[in-house]
Amino acid sequence: MEMTGFHVEERTIFKRLDLNFILVILALNIIGLINLYSATHGPSSRDVAPLFLNQIVWLLAGWCIFFIVTLIDYAIVAKMALAIYVLNFSAIIYTTFFGKVALGAQRWIDFGFFRYQPSETMKLALIMLLAKILSTRSSFGRGMGFRELFIPLLILLVPFVFIVEQPDLGTAMMLASIGGSMILFSKVRKSILLSAVVIGMISVWGAWNFVLRDYQKNRVLTFISPENDPLRTGYNSIQSKIAVGSGKFFGKGFRKGTQSQLEFLPERHTDFIYSVLSEEHGFVGSITTAGLFCLLFVIIIRIAMNARDKFGALLCVGVLSYVFWHMFVNISMVIGLLPIVGVPLPLLSYGGSSMLTTMAGLGLISSVAFRRYLF
Repeated sequence: MEMTGFHVEERTIFKRLDLNFILVILALNIIGLINLYSATHGPSSRDVAPLFLNQIVWLLAGWCIFFIVTLIDYAIVAKMALAIYVLNFSAIIYTTFFGKVALGAQRWIDFGFFRYQPSETMKLALIMLLAKILSTRSSFGRGMGFRELFIPLLILLVPFVFIVEQPDLGTAMMLASIGGSMILFSKVRKSILLSAVVIGMISVWGAWNFVLRDYQKNRVLTFISPENDPLRTGYNSIQSKIAVGSGKFFGKGFRKGTQSQLEFLPERHTDFIYSVLSEEHGFVGSITTAGLFCLLFVIIIRIAMNARDKFGALLCVGVLSYVFWHMFVNISMVIGLLPIVGVPLPLLSYGGSSMLTTMAGLGLISSVAFRRYLF
């Protein structure tokens, strides 16, 4: 009798999972692994070949985190949000002064077996705390004003400044995009939007003249005209566009992409993973992958609309913003619509911090979906 009851409860839990959501994530994972295998198993890729096995480990760990977070009531997240944010911000401060330096940036804490990037998990910590704060704000039909926005903007700008200093402008801009999307979703007054536009224009001028470093300015200038320096600053952009264009409609085939296999394409397993996909699987593979992301967004919007409370809906909006802006910037970057920045493609690019953070965020959405029928 007890065993029968156990099976009934097991079936109930299984039924409450959003299987469509899980299947779309799994499909993107499989595409990512196939693509990563090709990117790391070229004729002279011995140095990066072990990364494929590492990614499988991160992916399995990510799914474990996904289901653990799913089973935890997301209401607990609201209670822990501030503590998670403070711990993550403390890790960012530590990294700024004592972190591991690689490729000219100080962004990681080296644990030996794993390099942790606090700026990556700060995106999730920010989503949690902003969702908690914004869920208590009442716009009274007009939208939030300066007083209601002071605390949300403060918790966004403080880590933003430290991450820019590391320097990691790409991650900092992602943090601003995620926070800005959540604030706009919560509704702000038109006067605030106008002020934001003016401040944004002034900030762009100020950043160009006083904040951006020479290599960051070169990225913008290279984006405008990469052909001016094809062997140095324009190399990455040119090689990426060659890879994307040479794939044509059906692609060159699995492990037959000359740009990736002959290593003309830089960072082919991380920032330029979509270039590998486009070269080997063409327009069909590229648009299929983009379509899966769009389907994922539609499912997340549906989950947000059915959430049992405003906090749950805002969690969904935050994670949706996280995945969307990473996808949009990465794909736009590799096809030449935006300057080259270090932004990975969620669920496809190699990276432990990125994979675990993404799966944890998706787990939060799954937790919201899991409890949509409780009331």
